[in-house]
Amino acid sequence: MEDKRNIPIIEWEHLDKRKFYVFGICMTMMIRVSVYPFTLIRTRLQVQKGKSLYKGTFDAFVKILRTEGAAGLYRGFLVNTFTLISGQCYVTTYELTRKYVSHYTNNNALKSLVAGGSASLVAQSITVPIDVVSQHLMMQRKGESMGRFTVRHQDGKGLLVFGQTKDIIVQIFKADGFRGFYRGYVASLLTYIPNSAVWWPFYHFYAEQLSSLTPKDCPHLLLQAISGPLAAATASTLTNPMDVIRARVQVEGKSSIVLTFRQLLAEEGPWGLTKGLSARIISATPSTIVIVVGYETLKKLSLRPELVDSRHW
Repeated sequence: MEDKRNIPIIEWEHLDKRKFYVFGICMTMMIRVSVYPFTLIRTRLQVQKGKSLYKGTFDAFVKILRTEGAAGLYRGFLVNTFTLISGQCYVTTYELTRKYVSHYTNNNALKSLVAGGSASLVAQSITVPIDVVSQHLMMQRKGESMGRFTVRHQDGKGLLVFGQTKDIIVQIFKADGFRGFYRGYVASLLTYIPNSAVWWPFYHFYAEQLSSLTPKDCPHLLLQAISGPLAAATASTLTNPMDVIRARVQVEGKSSIVLTFRQLLAEEGPWGLTKGLSARIISATPSTIVIVVGYETLKKLSLRPELVDSRHW
């Protein structure tokens, strides 16, 4: 099936699901390894008061590398890898929702909007507890913590990775009970549902516009690789204020989105709502290129054998 701009669109029913999931997990893992340091930096920038510790993305990168080593850029990474499950749920929900909505409309932007929002709702319900734990691990600096909880040290040495994770989980449960693992859930939904719902329509919009401006023999994959980061930058800019509030609610243990918003404005003004935006865009740009190229290639590799020869790229 091709849209009006002649950009191939592979739908869910065209895929060999076994290939799709195996290749998808491998691709997602590679992406997480490459962009995780910027996710950690973004979170620390969003949580810090003013510029008390880091002046910006590059400054944070240099200071973390200098004081904590390369391992400092991957604090909480192993815990965060459990979100691979939510990633597969996200893709499945997105594709199935697109298929369902296509019964009522052929508008690609509308299908992407509804599917993107629905996929994010499902994924965040799985991801938030993992995010809460991994973010507290991200906040553990050498000898201190930027968040509510501090990993205990024994005999001058830090606990092993899984010991640190267990320690944080126990502290969260003691302080807030089971609800603590879903702290910031509403803020996460208000951040990621709009982000996902906006990204997909913009992605297709930019791809269509670029297709109309470039020669017919221009590879579609190149246009999609350019469209992905443009869509990511647009969605990140629109949703960053809520992302800052989400990070503070989860890390600082706040219970009110409105009060967190007011406090942020009172302490740092409107500029505080842009904190971490550059790190977010920097991490989103390469990761989105990899995601888009990987996802579109993944779908091509996962095509059912009888459909391979019918596709022209």
